[in-house]
Amino acid sequence: MKRWSSAMLPLGILLVLAALTFWLRYVTDFTEKPGDGNLRHDPDYIVNGATLRKIGESGSLEYTLIADEIRHYPDDDTTRMDKPKLVYLHPTKPPVTLSAVHGVMGPKGERVDLSEQVEVHRAGSDKHPPLLVETAELTVLTSEEKAFTKSRVLITQGNSWVQGVGMQVDNKLQTYLLESRVSGEIESRSTKKKKPQT
Repeated sequence: MKRWSSAMLPLGILLVLAALTFWLRYVTDFTEKPGDGNLRHDPDYIVNGATLRKIGESGSLEYTLIADEIRHYPDDDTTRMDKPKLVYLHPTKPPVTLSAVHGVMGPKGERVDLSEQVEVHRAGSDKHPPLLVETAELTVLTSEEKAFTKSRVLITQGNSWVQGVGMQVDNKLQTYLLESRVSGEIESRSTKKKKPQT
């Protein structure tokens, strides 16, 4: 009898240790579940000095997108850009350049959200001086050549200026529609006044 009871003590200790080992392994199991990485928000590629060009159905260049750096994220199929510049070219109209500090392009490149120091430059023509639009953010629908914002906007052209809150842009029609709190000065060639500071 003594043999049996003396053997039970070490066996009991071993069983308790084995149970604790399995419990500890279960509690601290940090193994990564197998997957394709779609749940992570990491770029799958990074390009420095990127230039993208869209060619239309007729074979003509519709726009060029330039950025210091682009990073594509496969989980949401977005592309983040540093210092993006979007240039629209038309054979009969002055070129229009949109630039910002940051940009995010959605899937298929149909939408670009520009933010921080957004500027729209429309080159001058024989009849009109260059036009400059300044705002904090702008959403561009690239194929439709339309853009909009709900932020404060300042538009200057020559000695004239107009400001407001919210704007709708149609590049095909070359229209800029301010939505609210609009004020400005349309100056004749004989008067010169200062534009407001942004």
